[in-house]
Amino acid sequence: MSGVRAPERARTDVGVSRGPRERRGARRGKVLVLVVLSLVWLFPLYWMLVTAVSPRDDLASGRIGIVPTTFDPGGFTRALTQFPVLQWAQNSLAIAVVAVVITVVVDVTAGYVLAKHRFPGRAVVFFLIIATLMIPVQVLLIPQFDLVNSLGWINSYWAVIIPRSAEAFGVFLARQYFLSLPDELLEAAQLDGAGQLRTLWSIVLPLSRPLVAVLVVMTFMYRWNEFAWPLVALRNPDLYTLPVGLSFLQSQYTTDYPALMAGALVSVLPVLVLFGIAQRQFVAGIARSGLK
Repeated sequence: MSGVRAPERARTDVGVSRGPRERRGARRGKVLVLVVLSLVWLFPLYWMLVTAVSPRDDLASGRIGIVPTTFDPGGFTRALTQFPVLQWAQNSLAIAVVAVVITVVVDVTAGYVLAKHRFPGRAVVFFLIIATLMIPVQVLLIPQFDLVNSLGWINSYWAVIIPRSAEAFGVFLARQYFLSLPDELLEAAQLDGAGQLRTLWSIVLPLSRPLVAVLVVMTFMYRWNEFAWPLVALRNPDLYTLPVGLSFLQSQYTTDYPALMAGALVSVLPVLVLFGIAQRQFVAGIARSGLK
């Protein structure tokens, strides 16, 4: 018996000694992959910064490299002085913040009703909402313009905010998230005398912070970067959003690329800051909703 147990003990010891080593190797491999992907993702931002701080003469002659030979902040100066970039950024921020509040309220409420309330035609309503995702945005430009024009909202913030105040993907995401909440929890709240709004506000929303974080980040990012519809709905240059305003930095014959890249960096920073703040909740919300 002792001769049989010794090899088994040896094999067990070898397996234990190799386990941590294999785990360290796998962990290093994951870290290496993440570092490579991070560099690939950060390189466009780095190239924008290099272009923004390079002299226009270097760009015209093709002397720009990975590392700028001369630091020239003139691109940022021209972008902020010759063009109302800060005003355009304020317009984008005002539109994005108001749109986020309205869209999150509508999406969360609609998703909660579709997930936790049974009524005739619920599946049909949900199917129609999902079907709107297959409609190209360009097809809706003319009907939206006619509707907004009839309401007298052309050339105003509301013309940009209201037409997309409910997002089909946001409703879908909220419904998938609320399906994971136990019905017994909501039934217990109703037995204690809480109404539907009280249940949603006091029970559901505190448990839905990851979902709200996902909707806030996605809605803000979409509204901040939206170009086609604000270009159609806004005619006053003082009301232009930042993406629309930056398009006018490109002329027919010449383009001030350092100033253009400086303005593009200004447009990227708010989204990066918001995602950095809500990163953990964003990941948790995607995981809880069942999306891969």
